[in-house]
Amino acid sequence: MFKHISRILLGLTFVFSGFVKGIDPWGSAYKFTDYFNAFQMPWLTNLAFALGILLAAAEFFLGVAMIFNFFIRLTSWFMLAFMLFFTGLTFVLALTNPVTDCGCFGDALVITNWQTFYKNIVLLALAIFVFIQRKNFASKNGPVLSIAMTGMTMVVYFYLVTYSYNHLPIIDFSPYKVSVNIPDAMKIPEGAPKDIYENNLIYKNLKSGEEKAFTEANYPWQDTLNWKFLKMGDQKLIQKGYKPPIHDFRIETPEGEDIKDFFLYDEKGTFIVIASNLQKTNKEGFKKIAQLAIDAKHKGYNFIALTATSPDSFEAFKNETGAQFDFFNTDEITLKTIVRSNPGLILLKKGTILGKYHFNDIPKPEELEDQIPK
Repeated sequence: MFKHISRILLGLTFVFSGFVKGIDPWGSAYKFTDYFNAFQMPWLTNLAFALGILLAAAEFFLGVAMIFNFFIRLTSWFMLAFMLFFTGLTFVLALTNPVTDCGCFGDALVITNWQTFYKNIVLLALAIFVFIQRKNFASKNGPVLSIAMTGMTMVVYFYLVTYSYNHLPIIDFSPYKVSVNIPDAMKIPEGAPKDIYENNLIYKNLKSGEEKAFTEANYPWQDTLNWKFLKMGDQKLIQKGYKPPIHDFRIETPEGEDIKDFFLYDEKGTFIVIASNLQKTNKEGFKKIAQLAIDAKHKGYNFIALTATSPDSFEAFKNETGAQFDFFNTDEITLKTIVRSNPGLILLKKGTILGKYHFNDIPKPEELEDQIPK
């Protein structure tokens, strides 16, 4: 009985991990990019998307194989090798902490690097047990049923991945999901815990000339005969405080002024084009958005674009795409978090996100009124 429980638990964990990453292929690519940049390997960023898809698919397949008892004698070898590699890797990541969120469950479940390592220790133990018992998982119905179930499940999985790539993730785990009120999601509740830092104070020993770092708990403030204060040292975060789901949303003018409140509290409706990089944006998609903007502005709705690209290129891009609305700046990571599409479109009313659109799904001008609840 325990061998089957181990197999199912291992499978379910891998299916969940592979699924949430698979339906958000760009999110997986961004996480790989974060790691490549953190480890000073920017030349690998072009492989980030492919590696994200490959990792998610491999996890999902191994999970399905465990659940449906798919050639366990063979797949248990792959599972064990997978867990040995990633347990070692996550131990290194926990020690070095190059990226605070491991990304192992996408945006669906954010855990620290140490939590990821401890989780992998448990999964490794299950993988070892399943591997030892691999010869005892013979199916009473033979391999035909497990092959059929595994094959059908993988077909559905790749359909969902493809759909999410060509549109938007079928499940939105981001803090900017539809129905979220951005101003409310930026608030810090009264009494919420704050970041606690440990301050280092650098003192000089007057007799030996030695410089030594002390904390506020043990610094020699009374021993003025032997020690002299020199300067404040580095701060160390010892307890992380509350961070609101949305904490970095800004709409900046070319002069650097944050004007987000003008649009967040608009009562009629504001369309915001999200284009993290104008050089890489889909031009045909942007032209469809430009056509929608003409009708939207005519009916009195705000229509703006947010990008991380320098304002120097705004006018040239407007001329190329026919965009007749204002462009502002926002942090690139924030834009990639808001919508997994370049360009994408969101609809706000009184700060609440009413709609999100991939550039393949931009509403036609005649559908405009249907998008905005009265």
